[in-house]
Amino acid sequence: MQTDRYGNALSTSSATARDAYIEGVDFVLSGNHGAEDAFQRAIDADDGFALAYAGLARGCQVMARGAEARDAMAKAEQLAASNALTSREQGHIAAMSLLIGGNGAGALKAMRANAVDHPRDALVVQPCTSVFGLIGFSGMAGREAEQLAFLNSLAPHYDDDWWFNTAHAFAQCEVGQIARSVETIERSLAGNPNSAHGAHVRSHIYYENGETEAGYKYISDWRENYDPRSPLMCHICWHVALWAMERGDTDRAWELIDGHVRPANASGPPLNILTDTASFLMRSELAGQPRRADLWEETSAYAQKMFSNPGIAFADVHAGLAHAVAGKSEALEKVIVDAKGPARDLVSKMSEAFRAFAKQSWAEAIGFLTPVMSDHERIGGSRAQRDLLEFMYLGALLRLDRMDEAKRLLVMRRPLKADGHPVVGL
Repeated sequence: MQTDRYGNALSTSSATARDAYIEGVDFVLSGNHGAEDAFQRAIDADDGFALAYAGLARGCQVMARGAEARDAMAKAEQLAASNALTSREQGHIAAMSLLIGGNGAGALKAMRANAVDHPRDALVVQPCTSVFGLIGFSGMAGREAEQLAFLNSLAPHYDDDWWFNTAHAFAQCEVGQIARSVETIERSLAGNPNSAHGAHVRSHIYYENGETEAGYKYISDWRENYDPRSPLMCHICWHVALWAMERGDTDRAWELIDGHVRPANASGPPLNILTDTASFLMRSELAGQPRRADLWEETSAYAQKMFSNPGIAFADVHAGLAHAVAGKSEALEKVIVDAKGPARDLVSKMSEAFRAFAKQSWAEAIGFLTPVMSDHERIGGSRAQRDLLEFMYLGALLRLDRMDEAKRLLVMRRPLKADGHPVVGL
């Protein structure tokens, strides 16, 4: 029996299958292109290797290839039922089956239970982490602190592993432990400088520290060697574009958005394409850029196609924004009325705020935004992404000439952005 990079037993006798499987896992954990090919090579070397099919399913799911993911998962389940797998592998496949099947709450429960007995089963731990993970999208208050507590409990089992340090650093960053997160992410990048997730987290830390020039240079240089087929290309370009806009290089910002982020040209996960395009469009307008009506229309149409049924709060909020600005009242009303899940109240209020904002009804927009500002973490996403709400609130205050209140908002809620915020008029 072989073992993976974390010392977990693998039910395959093929060293070739083992090596390809390890490579596939690392591609998923690092956010690099090649995971599906690596898992397929593991299957080609041993077509009875159940975990390779589960890995393939996860790789396909990351890239939103749902039908392929379900097919691969079905094969993993079939092999698990007929073969003598270890209890860890059985639990791994059961948890992944819930995830691939769309049962997020069940998957989170199973994965947390699996982590108690098998804390180094990284491919099962990973979906629980990050701001887009199962905890991050739980819709519950305090989910940032919960995620850090979850990772703190696992830290003794991972030594100085580069993937775990990436996940841990992001959780530290999101609760404001910036100094600790810097130390953690630097250890992660020393272990794997090619990890896209590591580079991405480093960018968030630069952002939270208000280090525009250092962040822009770092991630701009890093992405030059990043395979454009990889899952984080869209989002990394969003980070570069935000900083380019903040630095006044609008041509560079729009080059990245038009080339790698907007629905017509992006190749990443649909969730990133929708949210990054919509948020950049609004943030660019707040920074004084003219409206791109064509791109708002494109984004609204994409949201209606890819997220036609509300259910993922973070997607629904950005869909609501796109529909509001594009003037798609029927699509917007569907988001407001049909919002689902634990954060549905926030989705509805935010979408109402976006409708008021689009109508330039600034006081009405503030009225809808005010109740959601204290717990908007519940919609998911990072602090950097949710600054969209902070800056829209700020923009509405400025349009009502409530200058003192706007300054106080920045100092109290985002003090490091008080001098370098991207909203005109203050």
